[in-house]
Amino acid sequence: MLVRLLVLMLVVPLLELAVLIELGRYLGVWPTIGLVVGTGVAGAALARAQGLETLRRVRCCLAAGSFPAGPLLDGALILVGAVLLLTPGLITDLAGLVLLIPVSRGWAKRALERALRRRLLRANTGC
Repeated sequence: MLVRLLVLMLVVPLLELAVLIELGRYLGVWPTIGLVVGTGVAGAALARAQGLETLRRVRCCLAAGSFPAGPLLDGALILVGAVLLLTPGLITDLAGLVLLIPVSRGWAKRALERALRRRLLRANTGC
């Protein structure tokens, strides 16, 4: 796990830098900076809207007396998406936007649910 994290921390910034350099060559410096800032601003607005909607869904579930597992997973993915948008670069911005758009977040949510189920089943069986 630590090795994966270390590789990720080295590879992602290098890829981000390469994309920014190539995009800067193609579009120019200021349009590239504008694109990075624009995706950050648009993502922040989307993160706020999606976060507030998810909070409303959590409250509705709690008021109905049920556990808000789905909305809590949505909230976690929205938080990860917002953090990715805070990091400079277009690859992380794209990944963050994918987690903020409800349709694509649904795909990520289902994958996360499957991974959590497998991990819980493994923990319960002692394997």
